[in-house]
Amino acid sequence: MSYPRTGVAFHAEDPALQRLYDVACARCLSNLQMFGDRQVLVEGGGYEKIWLETQPMGGEMYAKRNMTAAMNNQLLFIRTQREDGRLAGSIQALPDGTVEPQFNKFQGFCFPWPALNMYYWAGEDRGYLDELAAALEKFDAYLWRTRDSDGDGCLESFCVYDTGEDNAVRYGDAPNYCVTDAPPECSNVVPMASMDVMSFSYAARDTLATISRIRNDGQESRWRAAAEAVAAALKACLWDEEKGACYDRDRYGNTMPILTHNNLRCMYWGSFSQAMADRFVREHLTDPAEFWTELPLPSVAVNDPAFRNAPENNWSGQCEGLTYQRAILALERYGYEKLVTALGKKLIGAVIRGGYVFTQQFDPFTGAPSRVSAITKEPMLPGSGDPVQDSYGPTLLSVLEYIAHIWGVTMQMGEMWFSLGSGCRYTYEQVWGDMTYRIESDGANARVMINGRQRLQSPCGVRLVTDREGKLIKTLRIE
Repeated sequence: MSYPRTGVAFHAEDPALQRLYDVACARCLSNLQMFGDRQVLVEGGGYEKIWLETQPMGGEMYAKRNMTAAMNNQLLFIRTQREDGRLAGSIQALPDGTVEPQFNKFQGFCFPWPALNMYYWAGEDRGYLDELAAALEKFDAYLWRTRDSDGDGCLESFCVYDTGEDNAVRYGDAPNYCVTDAPPECSNVVPMASMDVMSFSYAARDTLATISRIRNDGQESRWRAAAEAVAAALKACLWDEEKGACYDRDRYGNTMPILTHNNLRCMYWGSFSQAMADRFVREHLTDPAEFWTELPLPSVAVNDPAFRNAPENNWSGQCEGLTYQRAILALERYGYEKLVTALGKKLIGAVIRGGYVFTQQFDPFTGAPSRVSAITKEPMLPGSGDPVQDSYGPTLLSVLEYIAHIWGVTMQMGEMWFSLGSGCRYTYEQVWGDMTYRIESDGANARVMINGRQRLQSPCGVRLVTDREGKLIKTLRIE
């Protein structure tokens, strides 16, 4: 099918911000590749596949600029799904021009929400919506058929790469991969009762409820109840009411007392109640002794014994570009728009100070980018000849998406969001089909233009949420 034409133009009076934007846009182009006859956006920074934990989300963010790659980042996962419902954890392009779906890990599940939002970006094609619904229903059934090995109602991770936490201390002796539907027998950690995998199911069911509402097929209440049942089981199994956070359990049922950022992932998938999210944000996320460090969002609370400030590909501590990418939806779902603005400015400042290098990880205490080899993901050795990791897609797209959510325009489930950040004079323009949405701001006040006609004006520091024609729905504070 043909997709609406999209494009972005951003011009800021702040020269460092402008350079950051221009460099990020240019480096994203290096992550466009052909998988067979399909153009996709790979993860980049030395990662040349599309992974389920990053690239449906990354593709959706890139829809502002390239609809073809954005849609292919969804469709390749949908159309390589196994008959039993298993989705590929990663997909690789082979030298002979074929594409290989890989089913040796889940590798996260940042898929349902961005895939649904692509329905709106692509012009509300019902055929695509039906494909997506079928894929989500089959995957959810697969999870409950294979990932509750002890029958306790809590889904499990079988290997490190099921949740994409490479080299994480908390996974102990767990294998990196698992190619079977039975849990490994050689580990003292897995099968691990997992807040992530439970949230995979919640996200699938929650999205299916929304699709049912769109299709008006009479199934919305069934899927909504099914999603809430998963949320209730997650809370009953893994939430610690005294500590205000979720903790996974090892294969013996023991609570793993490591305070991880995975609670923020649960917020990305929407599996926390508002009260649970409020407690995690208030008591942990914004605590400087835990997650609100000089550069916030370490993978493990910095005062936890399991924290490691390791610069290589390691989810035991340092701040990850991917966590920043997920944090936008995670926080906006629960009304924390001001925190999104704060985080975005923190990340933008860190990348600028680091010399416009887009690495996977950052030191939480200094904000410095961790300069590792693009080949090995290990710290650079003198004379190795390896290129320094750069153009890491989640960090590139995080920067561009925070700019859109602070000083720009984006489409969210059919609504248009005009974010009127303060501080500098700027213009931001989003083209979508035959519509052109534009913000013109002097840093204190802004006006919203649609197809060259002024529709709204407002002091800065707010987000104006409208329909596609510019009719105001609501106003939110972002500063």
